[in-house]
Amino acid sequence: MTKILTVTFNPALDLATSAASIAPNRKLRCAPETAEAGGGGVNVARAITQLGGKAQALVALGGPNGAALGDILDAMGLDWTRVEAPGNTRHSFSVTDDTTGDQYRFVLTGPVWTPAQLHAVLNQIAETTAEDTFVVFSGSMPPGAQVGFLSEAIARLAPRRIVIDTSGPHLEHAAQGKPPAPHILRMDSHEARELSGLPLESRKDSADFAETLRLRGAGDMVVIARGADGSVMAEPNGLWHVTAANEGVVSAIGAGDSFVGGMVMGLAQGETPQEALRMGAAAASAAVLSEGTQLCLPQDYARLLPKTALSRL
Repeated sequence: MTKILTVTFNPALDLATSAASIAPNRKLRCAPETAEAGGGGVNVARAITQLGGKAQALVALGGPNGAALGDILDAMGLDWTRVEAPGNTRHSFSVTDDTTGDQYRFVLTGPVWTPAQLHAVLNQIAETTAEDTFVVFSGSMPPGAQVGFLSEAIARLAPRRIVIDTSGPHLEHAAQGKPPAPHILRMDSHEARELSGLPLESRKDSADFAETLRLRGAGDMVVIARGADGSVMAEPNGLWHVTAANEGVVSAIGAGDSFVGGMVMGLAQGETPQEALRMGAAAASAAVLSEGTQLCLPQDYARLLPKTALSRL
């Protein structure tokens, strides 16, 4: 299996709890909280590990929150390496309304990085990983990372295969197709609609936009998630759709990261892009069945993988 490295510049100490009902301007008595390691890259590595694959997580930690998060990573047996963050690791937390089932997710900011600090981490990756490694940048980029940083990362880490699943200005920049291109660019339907200015109502609409991005140079493969309608992918051999095998939704936390984990794990194991797409869909479907931030459980993934259906568009 080809090595997978996930990079998390802005992890979070994720807290999850619930309350009988959520209303403003009053104290809300919550159930006991759970504390887990969060951040896109951490979640991708966790998902791969839980599914029986191998991934190493490079995680930037700082301060008391970072120490607590490091203890959690050790307790889960995750293969991870620490780099020093320029400040205290952030919190994020989610609260579920037990009456309505609605989930409220609060994401706090993290420490500010300088360009020199970010480039030092890229140099470390380039000096310590094999050239055929999959390197995953999943989640928000840290404060201080300038638009275009991911392009710099791709150039610095070439020929390693870069996977990008981010948001905001960094996604907008990636979608412009300015070289160099990542191996995979992934986004959700909301992000795709904002980028395209189109409703993208059908699977074919989303797939056509993914192909527009691919031809523009935004990625060797472009994947757009369509929620309960599965995901579409544009790659050199065609346009594809994979169904979601959802059996209900308990928590949407980590579904996208689980998708990335499942798909990259498949590619690292030598599977075709189409089969890797199915693996990503099954991992995402498994993740929404788990409470809080548990991500995809292997027994759910094994049951759901045969239920995913791939079709050419």
